Amino acid sequence: MVRFKNRWILVEFIPCNPPEDATRAPTRRTSEAVITTKDIYAALKQSIVHNFGDTGWGAVGYSLTVKYFSPMTNVCIIRVGRDQHKIAWAGVTLLSSFEGRKFIPNVICVSGTIKHAQLAAIQHNRVVVARFRALAKTPTGYHDAYDSFLDRSTKEITALQD
Repeated sequence: MVRFKNRWILVEFIPCNPPEDATRAPTRRTSEAVITTKDIYAALKQSIVHNFGDTGWGAVGYSLTVKYFSPMTNVCIIRVGRDQHKIAWAGVTLLSSFEGRKFIPNVICVSGTIKHAQLAAIQHNRVVVARFRALAKTPTGYHDAYDSFLDRSTKEITALQD
């Protein structure tokens, strides 16, 4: 019996709209529509169909899943079959907007195991939170809501199963 082999793509969706106040750390606004994993999946499907046609979607569609998305840091983990990961990667790279919002996709890591994707996502979340804290000019020993976010996101990411 042959095992199904995957590739895990860690992507950060960088918003194109600059924040109103560049000195303030970004927060989740209730007026904005919250993006979900279903929205990302639908946009990725549309991007692959648009750029690679039905043949591209037929190759990728059976194995493509969005496993994790954090609306605070805009980090996403996508699982796809090993043989088709380049089509999915290109589809992510060619994705420019979804739900009426423009984003720049930044592929951070492509890994063969979920464990390495998890470790890269946790490390990237820490870097993003450090950037938020630097923008807010908080002291290094200061404890804020980002600490609870890091704990919660670390638990969510490590709970992901293949």
